Amino acid sequence: MTVRVGFLRAVNLGKRRVAMSRLVCVCEDLGYSDVWTYVNSGNVVFDTTGSRADVEKAMERALEEEFGFECTSFVRTAEQLRRALAAAPFPVASGDTHFVTFLKTPPSASAATALQALSGDFDTLVVQDAEVHWRMRGRSTESKLVRRDWEKVLGPLSSTSRNVTMLTRLMAKLDARDS
Repeated sequence: MTVRVGFLRAVNLGKRRVAMSRLVCVCEDLGYSDVWTYVNSGNVVFDTTGSRADVEKAMERALEEEFGFECTSFVRTAEQLRRALAAAPFPVASGDTHFVTFLKTPPSASAATALQALSGDFDTLVVQDAEVHWRMRGRSTESKLVRRDWEKVLGPLSSTSRNVTMLTRLMAKLDARDS
């Protein structure tokens, strides 16, 4: 068994409501063990075997059946999450916002170049494997990048982003459980 973290795209926004207690039940019904959630934005931790692609597909089918809408999922092992958080692709100053955007697979070289070309004075994007580090020189609500900018490069339903502050707290909770 491997500790995995699942990040659900665009839940608890508008009508796309997912109760975390129901998310736990869906994952347990899939045979995952030691299932728990972290904050109310579609972050679920569990132990299971299998490839990332197989786990994501199983989760997506079960979640769509349970909640009635597509629920694209991005799964990482605890170690993959740790490596993403340890990356330091750019300095982050006080007042900056840093997100990690999770992708299904690493983008092609041309897509990575196109993503990084979206960078400007406010937003900086750095592709590292199947993650994009995104620094904003201020609050995320001030960013000029919108979903369609990403979708022009990667296609629809292709990513989900999480704030590094939240991810760091989640990683600390994972580490505390392991000790």
